[in-house]
Amino acid sequence: MLRLFDAVPDRYHGLLWLGAGAGLRISEALGFEDGPRCLDAEHGELHIVQQLRYAPQEYQGGFYLSTPKGGSVGTVDLDPMVASALRRHVQEYPPTEVDVVDVTSGNPVRRRVPLLFTTTHKNPFTDRTWSTEWVKWRDKAGWPKEHGGFHALRHFFATTLITNHVDPKEVQRALRHSTLQITLETYVHFWPRRERRRGVVGDVLRAALGRRDHR
Repeated sequence: MLRLFDAVPDRYHGLLWLGAGAGLRISEALGFEDGPRCLDAEHGELHIVQQLRYAPQEYQGGFYLSTPKGGSVGTVDLDPMVASALRRHVQEYPPTEVDVVDVTSGNPVRRRVPLLFTTTHKNPFTDRTWSTEWVKWRDKAGWPKEHGGFHALRHFFATTLITNHVDPKEVQRALRHSTLQITLETYVHFWPRRERRRGVVGDVLRAALGRRDHR
């Protein structure tokens, strides 16, 4: 994980923090905008309400904002380290206003969106542009080609919560899964195994009988 910070340019470290520290998917991170729509630092919350997509055959300019994958809109806790990284990013790399179509409300609206992350030429990332850059950084960091995409940061986020005994419902909320079953099935191999206890009911009944006999 730390090798990525050495390989990825400083201007994109905030993306790594959104992935590894908040569990965002890459399209959600690239669609993250400055301001209270996505970031509520005062209350320590991130609002995951949109993702950046590219479809030149459908929209003029190609870029548009839609709701996250599977409608997984949600509010998640803003880790202090992520908050600090985003604050530093905005100071050193001011957001770039980009004209995009916003379809998150169901009705297409063209608006100027202050994106936190753009290319060095101040353009939003297309899927191809991002993939090209990520492969270079991934290889430089020595990450595996298989399962070595940005999504691995989301898995890091999830498994860190799980192995630190965060309640399963809280993990589900953080990942914005529609059901707890999805969370459990996706990360079944990471849930800490508990020692199987035998005779639990008998122990309780025995204690109860003992208290009765001493009355």
